[in-house]
Amino acid sequence: MIKKVKKIFFMNLQISILTPERPFWNGEAEEIILPTETGEMGVLKNHAPIITGLDVGAMLIRTQGEWNSFAIMGGFAVVKKNQVTLLANEAESSKTIDPEEASNAFDKAKENLEKAEGIKKKVEANFAFKRAKARYQVVKVLNKN
Repeated sequence: MIKKVKKIFFMNLQISILTPERPFWNGEAEEIILPTETGEMGVLKNHAPIITGLDVGAMLIRTQGEWNSFAIMGGFAVVKKNQVTLLANEAESSKTIDPEEASNAFDKAKENLEKAEGIKKKVEANFAFKRAKARYQVVKVLNKN
């Protein structure tokens, strides 16, 4: 009796990052780490289907063994059948961010958050802080590699 052998295909994740302005990034990856509203979430191939809200934060994508970092400014992510689609409010690659400018903006945003008074000012300062922190984090990740 001859047994049939199933072929196993090692398909990577297909990732699409879309912003209101344009398709930001498309490609294959082995892994993606998303900044969700409930914390960081890693996605590997054959992940269970999920829809999640994205927070403002750093996102990592591993392609061919190397990590690429991006600042994501909120949105949604859909994971289904090895396809990850991000609908992001804004996205920025660590390669386009000036590290010194990001560090200065982070320090200033932190200072402004500490000084903010009143609910509206605190909410605005907190959003500016999260945005500056995301940009600063992706530059720090790039400089570590």
